[in-house]
Amino acid sequence: MRALFNTIQNIWKIEDLRIRILTTLGFVLIYRLGSFVTLPGIDPQALDALEQQTEGGLLGLLNLFTGGAFSQASIMALGIMPYISASIVIQLLGVAVPYIQKLQKEGESGRTKINQLTRYLTILITGVQGPGYIANLQATLPPEAFLYNVSEQLSQSGFFISSMLILVTGTLFAMWLGEKITDRGIGNGISLLIMIGIIAALPQAFAFEFVTKINSSGGGLVMLVIELVLILAVILLSILLVQGTRRIPVNYAKTVIRNRQYGGVRQYIPLKINAAGVMPIIFAQAIMFIPITFAGFSATGASSGFVQEFSDFSGFWYNFVFAILVIVFTYFYTAITINTSQMATDMKRNNAFITERGGIRQGKETAKYLDTVMSRIVLPGSFFLAFVAILPAFAMRAGVNPSFAQFYGGTSLLIMVGVVLDTVQQINSHLINRHYDGLMKKGRRTRSGM
Repeated sequence: MRALFNTIQNIWKIEDLRIRILTTLGFVLIYRLGSFVTLPGIDPQALDALEQQTEGGLLGLLNLFTGGAFSQASIMALGIMPYISASIVIQLLGVAVPYIQKLQKEGESGRTKINQLTRYLTILITGVQGPGYIANLQATLPPEAFLYNVSEQLSQSGFFISSMLILVTGTLFAMWLGEKITDRGIGNGISLLIMIGIIAALPQAFAFEFVTKINSSGGGLVMLVIELVLILAVILLSILLVQGTRRIPVNYAKTVIRNRQYGGVRQYIPLKINAAGVMPIIFAQAIMFIPITFAGFSATGASSGFVQEFSDFSGFWYNFVFAILVIVFTYFYTAITINTSQMATDMKRNNAFITERGGIRQGKETAKYLDTVMSRIVLPGSFFLAFVAILPAFAMRAGVNPSFAQFYGGTSLLIMVGVVLDTVQQINSHLINRHYDGLMKKGRRTRSGM
């Protein structure tokens, strides 16, 4: 405990780090305050129907990512999700579109152009999602929730136009906040805003679960303690999933550069067990909601057994298909994010070769070996990711409140673990560079080098 307080004091002593942390907290506070500002023309006291609609399903997931702004008809109701969707589309286009592939290889200038394209696509996606959100408000909320004459076409048009402009502006403002956090704060700003939205729902979910267990008979408090222990175990497993790597030894042959000889340098290529991150779960969830969405437009589909099976998020068939999709998308996303052929080409250009199995020949043999290794380590990683993805279903089957069960795994838990580890690593780097002990490991150095 004393070491923790010393570390906090060291963080406060470093002026640059202190300013970055305070800047991050300030931007996060602005983002959270914006999520409570209701769209003009809507009575914030008449949103009960919208809140009930977002208690589960796809809308519940969107509401979780926006920190409750979706269910509050906020000016930031769409949150940062259109930007995330745009980033995913740009990444996928990088596989098939030569122009984007060229930009990806141009370094900083290419990344700047890609970021600009992502912003334009964000505006387009928000322009598509905004009308759907407004139409959902008009269909869900009672007439008295709107502070204008719902029978007048002019009033409806004015509300639609103003709400569209505000929703697009809110998403762009959230995107700007995320980029500013990345540039002037600590951690990845976009991911941090998503994590803050998820954490915002945790206290209420835990309080509801606590009250439920306390009021229940038959050892409710003991069950609550067991649930907390299980969540801690899942967090530790998720950390292993995020940080797990397979290191491949690489030897750089002797070279002569400007009359200086370099050689015999051994390094390692770290191949992550879960290089795809949380993206496979996001893709799989989007696919799982497609049949339910289309069935909603059918008068007979609502009563069919197929729809009932895939509407039960804790049911067997839903989670079985969901797990299969997670495994498939893990392989797919890993294949498009890790280019083993490019890695082999870079190694050959740097006169390096893999030393395993007595040495792997440069070029195609190296690419083939890296691809084989990736396929082998992705297999257990994909199964582990699928298991974490369906853990909330097991929690709900065990009697855990659905809102609290979301924190047992799935997208929510992996995002929180990944963002926290990334933020702690950045703080740790600042501490070690200033000759202080790091958060995760000892890094004290002598002050002679300062």
